[in-house]
Amino acid sequence: MARLLWLLAVAAALLLAASPAAMAGGPVEVGVNWGSQLSHPLLPSSVVKMLKANGISRVKMFDADPWPVGALVDSGIEVMLGIPNDMLETMNSYGNAKDWVSENVTAYGDKLKLKYVAVGNEPFLKAYNGSFMKTTFPALKNVQKALDEAGVGDKVKAVVPLNADVYVSPDDKPSSGAFRPDINDLMTDMVKFLHDHGAPFVVNIYPFLSLYQSDDFPFEFAFFDGGRNIQDKGGISYTNVFDANYDTLVNALKKAGVPNLKVIVGEAGWPTDGNKNANLKLARRFYDGLLEKLSKDEGTPVRPGKMEVYLFGLFDEDMKSIAPGNFERHWGIFTYDGKPKFPMDLTGKGHDKLLSPVPDVEYLPHQWCVFDDGANDKSKLPGNIQYACASGDCTALGYGCSCNGLDEKSNISYAFNMYFQMQDQDVRACDFDGLAKITDKNASTRGCLFPVQVLSAGGREAPGLGWAVAAILAVAVMVFV
Repeated sequence: MARLLWLLAVAAALLLAASPAAMAGGPVEVGVNWGSQLSHPLLPSSVVKMLKANGISRVKMFDADPWPVGALVDSGIEVMLGIPNDMLETMNSYGNAKDWVSENVTAYGDKLKLKYVAVGNEPFLKAYNGSFMKTTFPALKNVQKALDEAGVGDKVKAVVPLNADVYVSPDDKPSSGAFRPDINDLMTDMVKFLHDHGAPFVVNIYPFLSLYQSDDFPFEFAFFDGGRNIQDKGGISYTNVFDANYDTLVNALKKAGVPNLKVIVGEAGWPTDGNKNANLKLARRFYDGLLEKLSKDEGTPVRPGKMEVYLFGLFDEDMKSIAPGNFERHWGIFTYDGKPKFPMDLTGKGHDKLLSPVPDVEYLPHQWCVFDDGANDKSKLPGNIQYACASGDCTALGYGCSCNGLDEKSNISYAFNMYFQMQDQDVRACDFDGLAKITDKNASTRGCLFPVQVLSAGGREAPGLGWAVAAILAVAVMVFV
């Protein structure tokens, strides 16, 4: 009997060792943000395969699109669904909030491992000039009430992901942290509501933006291995801005009367293009430091212990607004076509290994749209370049970026090709008043990738349906129409 038990234990250990998380080095303690602002989204079912292959157990969404959410059903992956800012006013009606919960929460039953509903996304940003100041808190209360009345409020909590600009420190010391004066009363009421309902405070922390927004910001302080020390009261010292930022929030929560409110970092990452400090080397340095820190469960000086963090983001998104900066389209730890950008060990153990890519990715034909330098009339060139960049994505051409330094012809070709690819390689998208031509010769040059776009998943898998079912429906339509 003892030998049988021993054999069973060995078998169980072998099965555990063969799991994706074990092969990666241990259980993954980070989540990822899965954005949707791509001109050519990948198959949600393939993305979920990739998440599971890498042992990623948490996903944060920015909406509740049933297509990707449907792919997460029965996956075992913990989910945070999102309600966009433009729906906050709608959620001020309890009836609408109740309907939303019915359609996007209870409709999935226990098949979706839903943990949070994110009501808005950074709605109190200074850049929004108070647009969502009156609608966010009522929406939060209505959604939580709807969750409670639906019988799921004990396991699904409504939260509001907020940017770190909702709190300040007059002397730049974390101990002086407090909520912004213009929203202090609102924030105090909101964090007390979160506390009373067992919900966490979700904050987005971006050391890259600290560096981007100020030339005077100490460069090394943006990373976890910089060796810089900043002293605070009580002999506390900070070696990186992430910890300092986090503890500024913790002190703000103390002043608001909820010192023990759980904090989740909803977004933390580093872009890889679109700015002189946005590159693969620095991104890897940031993630290596962050993941190592998380693996040690060391927390921060004021709030030691385990931290819950969602990396931002999963993929590069070529349709994101570049108003904050060209880097906005390059936050992904994976490329637009689902390939890992650099080695990353999600367990924080420092293993130099690439993550598993998204499987089953299909591409458009291997062809490029380039400048035809033999064109007779080049007078319309400036206008066409401007159009291509406005409707496409030229963010890699800027100063210090991956495609900076190309000659004039290659610059023009890059702009034309990006528009051409984003338009599904439509031949009409490679005209530009006769200034462009299609070639099957790879146009990539000088370390600058001229991408070939993927076959958009939108044309391959109907939302909520597998390929086979979609095909059957298409045939049925042809037969009966």
